[in-house]
Amino acid sequence: MRLPYTPNPPVPASDEESAIIARIAVRRAPRPLQPLDLTLLHSPPVADGWNSFLGAVRTQTTIPADLREIAISRVAVVNRAWYEWMHHAPLAVAGGVSEEGMEVVKREGGYDLSGEIPGGLTEKQWVVLCFADEMTRDVQVKDGTFERLRGLFGEREVVEITATVACYNCVSRFLVALDVGEKNGLGPDAAH
Repeated sequence: MRLPYTPNPPVPASDEESAIIARIAVRRAPRPLQPLDLTLLHSPPVADGWNSFLGAVRTQTTIPADLREIAISRVAVVNRAWYEWMHHAPLAVAGGVSEEGMEVVKREGGYDLSGEIPGGLTEKQWVVLCFADEMTRDVQVKDGTFERLRGLFGEREVVEITATVACYNCVSRFLVALDVGEKNGLGPDAAH
């Protein structure tokens, strides 16, 4: 970690900061505050906004767990955010992504929708993985990729998938820049 973590438990400087810490703790429960939280709490207002946004993306969308976690895990691989991978790859498996599918997710080469769907993934999983890959690598998504996504999902789901990929690109860039969790340079198999 490039900065020291804030104390755990955090030491609030005001009632407002106490309320922010409490909101983060509620979202994390039953788990304790994470290294990411203890980094963000250097700026309580940023930590509070982050907590609200991530909470909405993680728990209030209509996207099934397998698709949400494939998108997040793919962002982690592309951006080499192994702390993010360590937390979300197991959630993808728990959400129904096969081990064979996770091998596709963790490959570091780029993907596009040409060719056949790799073994271990459903069509929806493959399209979400390719969309996340393209959005993360290139920012601008090809029309053909978007049309495949749009053909499988309604407008709300498209917005939620896009917001998830965008959100976790933010998360991964923060994690990697500050080496939160001390995982930089490890790779997906060592980041446990």
